[in-house]
Amino acid sequence: LAMDISVVLGCSLGAVLGGVILASYKLGLLYQLFHKTERQSPRHGGESVADVLRAHGVKFVFTLVGGHISPILVACEKLGIRIVDTRHEATAVFAADAVARLSGTVGVAAVTAGPGLTNTVTAVKNAQMAESPLLLIGGAAATLLQGRGALQDIDQMSLFKPLCKFCASVRTVREIVPTVRRALAIAQSGTPGPVFIEFPIDTLYPYHVVEKEFAPKNTPKGLMGKIIAWYLQNHLSNLFAGAWETCDLSPLPVHIPHATEDEVQRCVELVSRAKKPVILLGSQATLPPTPADDLEYVQNPRFCIVGARAPRCKDPIGIAPFISSCTVCDFRLSYGRVLNRQSKIIAVNRDRSQLLKNSDMFWKPTVAIQGDAGSFLLRLSKALKGHRCPEEWPRSLKEGDAIKEKANRAKADEKTERHLNPLSVLHRVDELLAEDSIIVADGGDFVGSAAYIMRPRGPIRWLDPGAFGTLGVGGGFALGAKLCRPESEVWIVYGDGSLGYSVAEFDTFTRHKTPVIALVGNDACWSQISREQVPMLGSNVACGLAFTDYHIVADGYGGKGYLIGREDESQLDDIIKKAQKECREGKAILLNALIGKTSFREGSISV
Repeated sequence: LAMDISVVLGCSLGAVLGGVILASYKLGLLYQLFHKTERQSPRHGGESVADVLRAHGVKFVFTLVGGHISPILVACEKLGIRIVDTRHEATAVFAADAVARLSGTVGVAAVTAGPGLTNTVTAVKNAQMAESPLLLIGGAAATLLQGRGALQDIDQMSLFKPLCKFCASVRTVREIVPTVRRALAIAQSGTPGPVFIEFPIDTLYPYHVVEKEFAPKNTPKGLMGKIIAWYLQNHLSNLFAGAWETCDLSPLPVHIPHATEDEVQRCVELVSRAKKPVILLGSQATLPPTPADDLEYVQNPRFCIVGARAPRCKDPIGIAPFISSCTVCDFRLSYGRVLNRQSKIIAVNRDRSQLLKNSDMFWKPTVAIQGDAGSFLLRLSKALKGHRCPEEWPRSLKEGDAIKEKANRAKADEKTERHLNPLSVLHRVDELLAEDSIIVADGGDFVGSAAYIMRPRGPIRWLDPGAFGTLGVGGGFALGAKLCRPESEVWIVYGDGSLGYSVAEFDTFTRHKTPVIALVGNDACWSQISREQVPMLGSNVACGLAFTDYHIVADGYGGKGYLIGREDESQLDDIIKKAQKECREGKAILLNALIGKTSFREGSISV
């Protein structure tokens, strides 16, 4: 009996001791034994965020200001990181997305808690589907007030977990540096994408500011009052314990999958036997570590590269017995149905689910490589040095392009019932584009036509939302592009419908001295929808807009607007050149081109 009692007592004491140790750990008591809380320090958590961002080469933080995140913005500015504030949180994320695409680094956006973050959801999802490495920083209610009805307090983590590769909520100031470092590495590793960190407000402000919020208004009375007072003081001490100890700020390793030597060699053998090689080159091929400009080396005479920029393929690609695909077989390739079943298909993608998408239905890869497409293409090209495909193959493709170009020109010469021919406007702009131009595409019907007419002057000089088909990217993409390439002429090709999402950013272009040129195809209609809805359902309901004076809106925001109608057709070149000149002098320009209807792209669909 005595033995049994001692065993029971021993187990009970062990359980109690274990509980005490666990509670001490949870309350931070053990950590505080070895790490000091510097109560007199004026430093704050925003400085830690800024330190990590600077160490990672971040040059811009896009934001719409809010009190939850002010310490981050102030600290970044002090370290020379440019703070660019926009008129909508979605624009901030779109701008960060563009920076990620053009710079090869992580784009960063910071927004306030609650509605500030919910306003970014579409833009974050777009970045996820476009595989853009992006860090979203969000404010949050204080650690002890979450779930208790604090201002703008919602469950933000549940909202962003389906959209981001990594989500974290910082609980103490000492966690800031390792959490931000880890998030930045994850954003760039494997298949790039957005990451999210929420910063409760008490992790960002100095100790003396947070202490005022924790201090009880009256002297605590009774045992429970004293326990609560002790708990609050301990929570505050643990919040700042070890906060300013020296730590590593440098970037963590980034993991990028690569093709094996055996995989490359097998592909060399396939390509060397191909009579009509085609590469469908997707945007993933432009990701680091391969500079996008290096991919120009892969072009003819060894291969024929077909940029996968067209809205949708309608006819099967039956001419190519070999296709190296760095794109995804989704709706843009008719789910793989456009691929000839007799083709030898090499598929390369960092993401296995994208690599094999719809391969169980309409197509089968001969070789499927989960790896980086850009470096794979360079290795393949190097291994095929001296190899040439039959000359008649690229020649026949160029002849086919010439025939299509002639047909497009003929369409552009047709007179529309009213206003300008949109194809003529696009041709005139394309002919006058500067060689360093970047084209941002934001719209439906007008932008769909522009994809056939306007020719990007180099790699990553055409920016569109990607597979998500998001409207509203124009202002943010152009802002990010102009900041990354200030010497370049940045054009936004807008539909009049999509312009409504970000026309307010002309204020941002003016304030931040980032002049761009916006070409608006104004046909007073959501034409991409109307072209199907009217013949199929017999009604234009909700599709009609007005020939609005968008040029006056641009004037009001500090830019310069031009109204262009049929009567200005003979002066169109002069107007475009004047716009380019004024843009170089620092003015954001909006060309409000009134356009008519054509039968170009008739039969194209939007769903």
